[in-house]
Amino acid sequence: MFAEMLTIGDELLTGNTVDSNSAFIAQKLTEKGYWVRRKTTVGDDVGEIKKVIREILNRKPEVLIISGGLGPTHDDVTMLAVAEALNRELVLCEECLERIREFYRELYEKGLIDDPELNEGRKKMAYLPEGAEPLKNTEGAAPGAYIEHEGVRIFILPGMPREMKAMLEKEVLPRLGERKFIQRKLLAEITDESKLAPLLIEALERFDVRIHSSPKGFGKYIGIIIFGESEGEIERAKAFLEEKGVRFEEGW
Repeated sequence: MFAEMLTIGDELLTGNTVDSNSAFIAQKLTEKGYWVRRKTTVGDDVGEIKKVIREILNRKPEVLIISGGLGPTHDDVTMLAVAEALNRELVLCEECLERIREFYRELYEKGLIDDPELNEGRKKMAYLPEGAEPLKNTEGAAPGAYIEHEGVRIFILPGMPREMKAMLEKEVLPRLGERKFIQRKLLAEITDESKLAPLLIEALERFDVRIHSSPKGFGKYIGIIIFGESEGEIERAKAFLEEKGVRFEEGW
């Protein structure tokens, strides 16, 4: 099963914000059994977002996760861009509007803001592409959205890491089923990655696993990650490499 990610925000392209969201999403998708085939980043531009979404949909991943651009300001245009990319209307979600109203009322009662009333920026966050199912944001104001389009399951999440992580864990991952990949991180006691390379190729041919190597520089150790659907298959691949003379330590 293949997945793609789209992260949105000018701040990601200028280097003012480090994209930690992609690493977290990729890890969780991998654990669910998805191979993340591509990650794309674009700025806060409706035309660019539309273009990239349509390119991704043409590749037909099973899952597309979009992160960023759901807030109340002028440059938060993700919902509009998704709606236009899918040739759908942008419609008011009454349920979302009420949740946003409650969220700002709670902030006001805590003394964190000076005005609890809905303004145009706050109302803007309640608009979703037609046919989308709202995803609850337990850490912020803007709802996410879930849409199925021509066989692709699209999840639209906030860019704020705290909000994104909560929505991914509570709203997205439960919809992706129980199937999981297991990953095992090991340190191989070998000084040169080129000596390990042919052994990894042989292990990949013999066992139903995927192996990623991560050199730590020339010296004593090379980090590897073995991905598999069962601990048994991972252990067999590890035992095979040990028979070939590779010594391992757990973790990195």
